[in-house]
Amino acid sequence: MVDETPGKRCAGCERDLPVAAFARDKNRRDGLQVRCRECVAEYSAEHYRRRREAVGKSVRERVDAPSGHKLCRTCGEIKPHSEWHRDGTASDGLSTRCKACRATRGREDHLMRKYGLTEAERDELIVSQGGVCCICLSAPPAHVDHCHETGRVRGVLCFSCNAALGQFKDRPDVIRRAATYVEGNAWKPTLVAPGVYRLPS
Repeated sequence: MVDETPGKRCAGCERDLPVAAFARDKNRRDGLQVRCRECVAEYSAEHYRRRREAVGKSVRERVDAPSGHKLCRTCGEIKPHSEWHRDGTASDGLSTRCKACRATRGREDHLMRKYGLTEAERDELIVSQGGVCCICLSAPPAHVDHCHETGRVRGVLCFSCNAALGQFKDRPDVIRRAATYVEGNAWKPTLVAPGVYRLPS
């Protein structure tokens, strides 16, 4: 049974605090711990730090963020909760990285998983192309292009050229006929026998 006295002295910080500042302890006569919640948390953190240091592991410094804010360990910025995705498994209900850092990490992971490239390697490829799309030679390159059969990376294209290759299903014969058609040359197949057509060269 918790004592109904208006307050209690903390054995750690020696402050007179309200009963609500102490966690329950059924082994104590008054049903409360001898140290306030703040002192217990500080003691636990220090104990954790000593255990980590004893096995040669580093301990991150605690950062006090304003109410409704959280520190992103990736970018080092304190941001409002609106800048974080929800995570029901986390103690504070928020993901470990802010939205911007998660997006950056997602792009990096996608590049490596799908193309086997780091961002630095992709940037080097763009520089080697002169900073423009390999096909139209004018638009900024934004999409890594690769052979769907071998997985080999061919270059970095603009959105339109990358989409065009996809529509042509990467077939060189179709792309050549499209070029012939655009140049105004004969492009229609010629009927040489019933059901047999000769395609233009």
